[in-house]
Amino acid sequence: MENRNKAWLVVASGLGVNLALGVLYSWGIISAALIDHFNWSATQTQIPYMMASAVFALTMIPGGKLQDKLGPKPVLFSSSILAGLGFVLSGLNLTVGGLTFFFGIIFGLAMGFGYASPTPAAVKWFHPDHRGLISGIVVSGFGLAPVYIAPLTSSLVSSFGLPNALIILGIFFFSVVFTLSFFISNPPKNFERIALETKPKRVHRVAKKDYNLKELLRCPQFYILWMMFFFGTFAGLLIIGQMAKIGFEQASITNGFLLVVVYAIFNFIGRVTWGGISDFIGRKATLFIMFAIQAAIYLSFGAFNSPISLLIGKSIVGFTFGGMLAIFPVVTADFYGMKNLGVNYGVMITAWGVGGVLGPLLGGVARDITGGYGISYLISAILSIAGAIFSIFIRHPEESKATLEK
Repeated sequence: MENRNKAWLVVASGLGVNLALGVLYSWGIISAALIDHFNWSATQTQIPYMMASAVFALTMIPGGKLQDKLGPKPVLFSSSILAGLGFVLSGLNLTVGGLTFFFGIIFGLAMGFGYASPTPAAVKWFHPDHRGLISGIVVSGFGLAPVYIAPLTSSLVSSFGLPNALIILGIFFFSVVFTLSFFISNPPKNFERIALETKPKRVHRVAKKDYNLKELLRCPQFYILWMMFFFGTFAGLLIIGQMAKIGFEQASITNGFLLVVVYAIFNFIGRVTWGGISDFIGRKATLFIMFAIQAAIYLSFGAFNSPISLLIGKSIVGFTFGGMLAIFPVVTADFYGMKNLGVNYGVMITAWGVGGVLGPLLGGVARDITGGYGISYLISAILSIAGAIFSIFIRHPEESKATLEK
């Protein structure tokens, strides 16, 4: 019972860390303030955002490696300091160059180190049949964060101005991540993983060996998974960074954070729900369904011109996009083992970083050139269709090896 309680404390603390670091999905509030009060262009507002996305993904690799070697605590401690510094110094240097460095690079490092630690630590405590659910719960904090960060940021900006709002947020994020870092740890050696009372009927194929980084990079399936993750990320982040402006320009939604909050709630629900669904129907089937739903909704998005229809559309996007962030760490664990999950998933999530750079940049440029978002929606739909097709052909590396040996 003591180990079970400790395992759930790790899950809850990991959820809390991601709730603090998930400010990236609230960038629409900050970017709107930069456009309205500091005369930034849409393209300029996406530069710090895409830098943060890229640094976040790239530092998952060293962050994951450190987590595998040292455990999560020292990595999360570093994350807390970087998070505080990133926001405080952003508030003191409110220029394109200042935000690109302090928010994009410094806070990006904080996210990479912080995100790399809680999920691998949490899933190591539980039986493989529950990886989808546990992963979904932990990463759901990142998706749910805008529910409180968006209105909080909007209120702070209105009351104190954007520079002071960023400083206050920096102090808050440091305090939360620093405190929770003391409650997150890997299980002891020879620990019997915890099984939940409700056990999925599906038996998942798990890796019989723990792949190291070199072995991972030799697997053709890794590159297919990476491309699928890239497609899903690019498609989603193409418009997430401009969510507040889309709501105003396409559906006359004046409260920009309303779209962010609604999206975040369904992003949170999607991470937990799809993670649990994948435990029952399998990872491949889950990915196919999510990509197919995304393709359909992106093809329809330009017609959502009323507040209600746009809110529904954003809810569906959030529900499916959030699920991908729960599924891919689990697929990485199933395919390549638990021992090196931190660094292996760190390499996998570079797909998120590349999509985070190219998606927002293309979205901002397309908006500045065309005055609308139609091109962005079309590209997102095409990439989602490609992801659905790829999901049909993906195979477990040991299944692929067995096929070749026949």
